[in-house]
Amino acid sequence: MKSVRTRDLALTAPAVLYLALFMIVPLLLMLYVSTLERAPFGGVLWDRHTGVAYEKLLFERDFAGNLSFNGDYLSIFARSFRLAAITTLLTLAISVPTALYMTTVSRRRAAFILFLVTVPFWTNLLVRNFAWILILRNGGALDQVLQWLGLTTESLDILYTPLATGIGLTYSFLPFMILPTYVALERIDKRLIEAAFDLGATRRRVLSRVVLPLAMPGILAGAILVFVPCLGAYVSPELLGGGKSMMIGNLVQSQFGASRNWPFGAALALLLVAVLLLTLLVWRMVQRRMERRLP
Repeated sequence: MKSVRTRDLALTAPAVLYLALFMIVPLLLMLYVSTLERAPFGGVLWDRHTGVAYEKLLFERDFAGNLSFNGDYLSIFARSFRLAAITTLLTLAISVPTALYMTTVSRRRAAFILFLVTVPFWTNLLVRNFAWILILRNGGALDQVLQWLGLTTESLDILYTPLATGIGLTYSFLPFMILPTYVALERIDKRLIEAAFDLGATRRRVLSRVVLPLAMPGILAGAILVFVPCLGAYVSPELLGGGKSMMIGNLVQSQFGASRNWPFGAALALLLVAVLLLTLLVWRMVQRRMERRLP
């Protein structure tokens, strides 16, 4: 028994050490920095502790020192959640039909579609978003095609709007939804679908009562893979939104960059981590309930 435990500890030691060095230690450092006082010219005063960073999340002080409610940062969090949720729904609407189609074609064609899905990963995310700038800008590829088709006569003015940010986020995270959805659909026993048809079920009923419930673990996994990193997205909102649709990632970067308010930036980052952990906890609870219902 001791030898088994020793072997298990030896096998898990590298992972535990990695998590401790690159996750737990940085989080503890952020927690410590968030309790410090901001230095006059940026950085922190390492010997002075205060709770101003957490106070600033909801309140602001005037020159007389009076507190008043400030919902600007809450609106940024709400915008981030809204864009992350919309991106998740859009990727889901595209991924489910795509994954269903991939399960109905030959393995060779499905492999080719998977190849096309993973091709964007060969290029840096920054380069891909710059490509979208060329597509969405006034007089860009999209404007020229629509005007050539006679659908529009003026520029669409899409770039540097929340719509452009949503397009960039959907494009960036779409593969993370397609891949787990396809894997979940591919593992479904085809005999269950045939049995449903033999019992007189329509295609819509088979999809809603058999296919989607069995594929729900993969769909939920894809939703988490899209929603969680989308909350902290930085590149797409910065390049395609032009600062007009700031999200949490951009706010954190600005505090460590131009504003040089390290305690407040650390507090924002910790709040984002707490929200993400809560999201993962809820997802795990839903997953366990679904596993109990499956035969």
